[in-house]
Amino acid sequence: MRLVILESPYAGEVEANLAYARAALRDSLSRGEAPIASHLLYTQPGVLDDLVPEERTLGIAAGLAWRDKADAAVFYVDRGWSRGMLEARALYEREGKPWDERRLTPNADASSTS
Repeated sequence: MRLVILESPYAGEVEANLAYARAALRDSLSRGEAPIASHLLYTQPGVLDDLVPEERTLGIAAGLAWRDKADAAVFYVDRGWSRGMLEARALYEREGKPWDERRLTPNADASSTS
């Protein structure tokens, strides 16, 4: 199985973004991939609070630490590109790591979200 880091928006419309991330996770699994979606894992109650800056920073660092083991990152962009997604993409590009852009809905608007 191809190991992938799954990136999708989290902040903002959190509940809708979490539902979207779960659908993206299912899509990735259906492609025969083994995805890690740190924003689904680390933001569970009792783990890290995304609204606490130090905890958000820790969660982002922990998620990105997987990039040395992953084969690629996959960005699900139907709900747009968040600031965190754009920063992650820039990091992957600087490091020469492969990444893919995906949509669950063909021709969906992928305007930026924050």
